[in-house]
Amino acid sequence: MVDTFLTEGFNYFDTAHGYLDGKSEIAIRECLVKRHPRESFVLANKLSVWYYQTKEEIRPLFEKQLAACGVDYFDVYLFHCINKEIYAKHIKNDAFSVVDELKAEGKIKHIAMSFHDSAEFLDEVLSKHPQIEYVQLQFNYLDYDDPGIQSKACYDVCLKHGKKVLVMEPVKGGNLVNLPAQAKELLSANSKDSEAVFAIRYAASFPEVEMVLSGMGNMDMVRENLSAMKAFIPFTKEEFSLANELRALIRTVRQIPCTGCRYCTEKCPKEIPIPDIFTIYNKHLAAQTSWSEAKEALIRDGGNLTQCLGCGVCEELCPQKISIRETIKLLGDSIK
Repeated sequence: MVDTFLTEGFNYFDTAHGYLDGKSEIAIRECLVKRHPRESFVLANKLSVWYYQTKEEIRPLFEKQLAACGVDYFDVYLFHCINKEIYAKHIKNDAFSVVDELKAEGKIKHIAMSFHDSAEFLDEVLSKHPQIEYVQLQFNYLDYDDPGIQSKACYDVCLKHGKKVLVMEPVKGGNLVNLPAQAKELLSANSKDSEAVFAIRYAASFPEVEMVLSGMGNMDMVRENLSAMKAFIPFTKEEFSLANELRALIRTVRQIPCTGCRYCTEKCPKEIPIPDIFTIYNKHLAAQTSWSEAKEALIRDGGNLTQCLGCGVCEELCPQKISIRETIKLLGDSIK
C-alpha cells in the first residue's frame, strides 16, 4: 500500500504516538522509513497532552517519537486535538516554546495543530501563535455548517490568518461511505463517483485546502482514493448543490456522529469499545439492520458495555462532543 501510494506520486503520511495502540509509529518505520529515501516522503506526527505531564517530559517524548519512526526530523509536527482544555494544558507546560526550540534545531520543519473547537477560539489561538503554519480541520460535506463542528467557520478563520488547511475526516470516519438508502440512491442517480470519492473531492475542492487525509485500510481503498486525486477535478456548482441535498437527507437519520478516532477508548477504565458500539447502533438507525440483529451484535461485540462507570473520561477526550455516557447507558439497559 505504501509503495503504491508513493509510486502514484503521493507522499504525505500522518501518525501519532497513540495510534493503533502505539504501533502506528513503528509501522511507519518498518513500512515506509526503512524502505524509502527520507526525501521521498513527508511525515507528520503530533504532540498529545495525554503522553506528558510536565514541560520536562515533552522533549524526551519527542525524541521517543523520532526513534519509533526511525527519522531525524518530522516535516510537520502538530499540537494534537486542540480544544480549550487541551490548549490550556499545553500553555501550562510551556509546550509552544519547546516546539519552537525543536524547530530552531531543525528537528521540525513546520509547526501545525489539529483543531476541535469553535471558530472564535481558533481565531484566538492563531492570533497568539503565528508560528502555526497549518491547521488540520475536520471538514466534510456533512459537517460543513454543523454548529458543533463549525467546519466552514473554522476554514474561514484559517483564511483570515493566511493559514493552509489540512483536512481530516473527509468521509467522517466512514459515515459518508455508508450512506442511508435515500442518500445513496440520490448520489448514484446524479454522480459517477463512489461515496468515498465524492466526499474526498468535496473537501479537496476548497482552494486553501493543502492536503486531504484519508485512513486507508486496504489496497482497494488506496486505489479508490488515488483515482479521486490522481487527475483531480474540482467540484462543479451542480456537485456542490448535490452535496447540500445529501447533507439534508443524511440529517433526517439521527445517527451518532462518531468518527472512530478511538481517543475515548484510550482512557476508558473498563476498556469498553465505544466506537464499535456506535457503529453497530448507527447501522440500525440507518435501517441497515433490524433491532434484533443490532442487539445480537451489541451482545457479541460490545465488550463489557453494561459495566460503564459513568466517569465521563471518554467525553472529555471526544472531539465530536458526543454524549457518550447517555448513549452507552441506553444501549446497556436495552440488552440486559
